[in-house]
Formats: sequence, C-alpha cells, structure tokens
Amino acid sequence: TMSDLHDDKILILDYGSQYTQLIARRVREAGVYCEIYPWDVDFERIREFAAKGFILSGGPESTLDDDKPEVPMALFDLGLPILGICYGMQAMAQQLGGRVENVGKSEFGYARVRARGHTALLRDIQDDVNDEGHGLLDVWMSHGDRVAELPAGFKLMASTDSAPIAGIADEARRIYGLQFHPEVT
Repeated sequence: TMSDLHDDKILILDYGSQYTQLIARRVREAGVYCEIYPWDVDFERIREFAAKGFILSGGPESTLDDDKPEVPMALFDLGLPILGICYGMQAMAQQLGGRVENVGKSEFGYARVRARGHTALLRDIQDDVNDEGHGLLDVWMSHGDRVAELPAGFKLMASTDSAPIAGIADEARRIYGLQFHPEVT
C-alpha cells in the first residue's frame, strides 16, 4: 500500500550533480521511496519530510570556495543515517572538522577501490579480491578535490591510489562518505 511505501523514505539533498536523478532511481529500484530537495531548502521542510535517512549528492562546486554549498549542521543532530557522495562527503568532512584539498587535476572515470576497515556500509560487497585478500570495488570517480584529513570520530573505509581517503565512516553516528559514485556503477 502507499502508506507502507512511505514508511521508510530517503531524502536526497541535491548539490547539483549530474547524477542526482540517478541516485533517486537507484534508491527507488531498491524499493524505497525518496524525494530530491535542493541543498539550501528551509530546514523545517527537511524535518517535516520525516526521512529515515539522507543522501548528500555530488556537485560541481569546490568546498574550498568561499560561497560553497553547505550541509545543514542541524542534519547531524537528527541522529539519522547520512551518506555523502563525492561533494557531499567533502562538505560533510570539512564541516565536521576534517580537511579537504585540491588534487591539482581532476580524476574522472573508472577506478579500483580497496575496502579498508569493516563497516556496515561495505560489508560483503566486493567485485574482486587482491593478493592480500582485501575486497576491491570497481567504481566511477569524478572529482577534483579530495578529503586530506578525517574529521574526529571517522575511520577510513576505502582508498584508491589517487584518493587515499575514498570512503569514511563514523559508525557510531551512522554517517558515511564515499568519494566515488555508487549510483553510477
């Protein structure tokens, strides 16, 4: 029924990624209702939506710019799961006390990510295994900045050669960030 469908719903905050609609499609394909709001929507509307969790999309901006889009800090106080993707992860990391740096060149295309540190998000997910037995994921990268230092309370969840911090997790608060675009591959 429709009421069941809306019991578990996800709110996607849009930071302007070309893939935001694809994120929504993937969530819906998993049988979960979701909607997309602009990142700067009035926070009362975010609260009223009553999501069970949030996804922060990627976007073309840099967290190093003065007029950068931000994550509403009140979002972190709701105690609900948050997944930041690409720009969403960088903004989250920076606002929670981590550091973002410009890579100097953009990374765009296929990459191999090594899963590090067992987290609920990546548990039992792998496309391949390396010689040391670590799980590997085939992913799509599209970014010019990267997280250089983790915020307090976060651990490293994934890495690539060009993005040593390609995934972060604060499992106590159920906050996760991915540098790559899981919605694409």
